[in-house]
Amino acid sequence: MKKILISLFTIIIVIGGGLYLSKLKSLELEPVPEKNTEETKNIVVDETEARKLIGQMLIVGFRGTIAEKNSYIVRTINNLNIGGIILFDYDVPMGTKGRNIVNPEQTKNLVSDIVSNTTSSLLVSVDAEGGKVNRLKPAYGFADIPSHETLGKGTEEKTYAAAKKLGQELSELGINFDFAPVADVNVNPENPVIGKLGRSFGSDANIVSLHATAFIQGLHASGILTSIKHFPGHGSSATDSHLGMVDITDSYKTKELDPFRTLVKNGLADTVMVAHVFDRNIDPDYPASLSEKFIHGVLRNDLGFAGVIISDDMDMGAIRKNYGFEEAIVKAVRAGNDILILSNNGEIYDESTPKRAIDAIWNAVQSGDIPLSDIRASVERIGVLKEKI
Repeated sequence: MKKILISLFTIIIVIGGGLYLSKLKSLELEPVPEKNTEETKNIVVDETEARKLIGQMLIVGFRGTIAEKNSYIVRTINNLNIGGIILFDYDVPMGTKGRNIVNPEQTKNLVSDIVSNTTSSLLVSVDAEGGKVNRLKPAYGFADIPSHETLGKGTEEKTYAAAKKLGQELSELGINFDFAPVADVNVNPENPVIGKLGRSFGSDANIVSLHATAFIQGLHASGILTSIKHFPGHGSSATDSHLGMVDITDSYKTKELDPFRTLVKNGLADTVMVAHVFDRNIDPDYPASLSEKFIHGVLRNDLGFAGVIISDDMDMGAIRKNYGFEEAIVKAVRAGNDILILSNNGEIYDESTPKRAIDAIWNAVQSGDIPLSDIRASVERIGVLKEKI
């Protein structure tokens, strides 16, 4: 087969107000035919360069409140070309506070040290919704941002102002990506992970759409990327996907999809986060996060979303307790996720997780289970996303 020289792209990003030149070089890779054919198995792909591409598809968590040049997270980003990091205030496996976030000055220094000591263009992310789900808590010296539930009872102008204030704080810290807003409709107020935590703007899908729009616009005004979650809707669930698999087959309401449809249609969705929820009416075999029927069938084709799709945390109980790690990673990429979150903040902490994920995806590329063209397409979408920073 003739070799084809392919120049993937040059990513231009603004970081800290300056021009960021692409850290990814043009790659020379042997194209891989689609899916698993005998011809696919006999093709040799440049492993080093392919792994660099795969690394861009990961957002990883880590322990540490400082980041020296030889720290775990700096070495991991540089060695694996990791695409992003996620910060936490609480360490779940250890049951202790102060995992990454202690106070504003320390957090700003941590992010600055990571960015200055690494060679990969980074999405620096956090879960900052306001209310109970906010890693940047007022108790640590950060701004007090109302919950979505509280904001949803007020005006869109107040929601915009709150999100802009939050975005300004994130920007000052060097954080450029917020996993917010929640676009879930509060179908079940007793829902332990949405309704009871005040994470939904309301039970009216139109109200949710309007306030999610205002929240996104507020963050955008401060230069912060957003992610609408949890597609296709987590508001009717009765259990928590952090703990185990969630089945919404009998509880899901069609209106739960409306906010996602509206935000995508209006071009407001920088990224969409897909939930670990089962709806057997759509896919009897896999949760949305591992389902081609949900990601390609509903999100890409029906809703017309062309941007970056992100899996909810792959370390959550819904995945860990039901699938092998490598199996889940491969299924998530095959289903159409562009970015996988590996928080390393579930039941266990394992610093080999990012490499194991890359190994699993690389092995699937070699076998033809994941076409290299899919990896390229994901990295191109990620590059476009990063240009917005």
